[in-house]
Amino acid sequence: MRRKRFVLSCPSAVAENQPANKHRMNPELSSFAARLRGAIATGFPDAGFEALALELFGLQFKYNPAYQKICAARGLTPQVVKQWTQIPAVPTTAFKELELTSILPDECTAVFHSSGTTERKPSRHFHSAESLAVYEVSLWQWFRPNILRSADSLSASFPGASTGITCTLIFLTPPPAQAPHSSLIHMFEAVRRNLGLPDCSFLGQLADDNSWALDFNAAIEALQSATDSGKPVTLLGTAFSFVHLLDHLAENNLHFHLPAGSRVMETGGYKNRSRVLPKDELHALITERLGVPAQNIVCEYGMSELSSQAYDTCHPPFSILIPRIFHFPPWAQVQIISPETGRELADGETGLIRIFDLANVYSVAAIQTEDLGIRRGDGFELIGRAQLAEPRGCSLMTT
Repeated sequence: MRRKRFVLSCPSAVAENQPANKHRMNPELSSFAARLRGAIATGFPDAGFEALALELFGLQFKYNPAYQKICAARGLTPQVVKQWTQIPAVPTTAFKELELTSILPDECTAVFHSSGTTERKPSRHFHSAESLAVYEVSLWQWFRPNILRSADSLSASFPGASTGITCTLIFLTPPPAQAPHSSLIHMFEAVRRNLGLPDCSFLGQLADDNSWALDFNAAIEALQSATDSGKPVTLLGTAFSFVHLLDHLAENNLHFHLPAGSRVMETGGYKNRSRVLPKDELHALITERLGVPAQNIVCEYGMSELSSQAYDTCHPPFSILIPRIFHFPPWAQVQIISPETGRELADGETGLIRIFDLANVYSVAAIQTEDLGIRRGDGFELIGRAQLAEPRGCSLMTT
């Protein structure tokens, strides 16, 4: 069966019954975006979320026509909503059918697509230069402490960093030019630019069916070079890519012991592109074949509809019996919601993950996912997709 190719453009002009459309990208949104960027870059205030969330809801209700209709239909307007937990959330599936954006067509510079199977219509998250600026400061300020941190002291500095942390980064994905609609690859490219790394850091490529594949020769060469250098390396990719890399190493009886302080970041799903491994088994194989200990393996949770990412943490004694807990940055908050009642669940209960991401200035801040999680204090344990939910992950993309 022939695979569909989705080539989605920036938003079209929206309905004529929205006279405010021509003013959507206005000084109010620009001012909010600038203030948010400054707050994220300089240390987001602990008590600042609610006021900013309510302010942003008012702006999105006013300048995002599709979102305004959703909120009005529920009777939830800025005059009614008094707490951030009351802000109407939009399901990720709505991003497939609606142009949930405050960005004018001629100001759109990028569109991120969800990474579901190629036979399904992807979600669309529209971006402008201003929204990408917020996206990039958000990803960098949370990526740096969660991924670039190390138990070892790393002395060299890199461009744009306020502390002296560095290591070589290797991305197990295609380069940006081959996957322009991938938010994950845009994230990696932004990190690469901040660190001043060469373009050859991307070791993936597009396969004949437009899915992501790995250049095994380039990967082996990069791993050997990193091992020989003695400098820490951080290896980043999807679970799908890691399984293929690990299987290739096993088939060729290859082992690497990456230098002390090296780290791994894995994300996304399998999409029927490899055998599926339980998380602890995948991490055990990473330790066995690459020499990276469990405490230096980090999982990322993100999606094309968001502008912020969550990372998990694992604490001693690093047992598979101890759950790994995901945390978003302080400018994004999470609720665990009962799918039956819509109410917020208590600590230890399982429900759907709902995310309020202030960095989504020009789309919708409140996103209802189809992912299941358990509230664990100020974080959450990721369980997986809800039954009957469409599978997603960054291991398979459309172009």
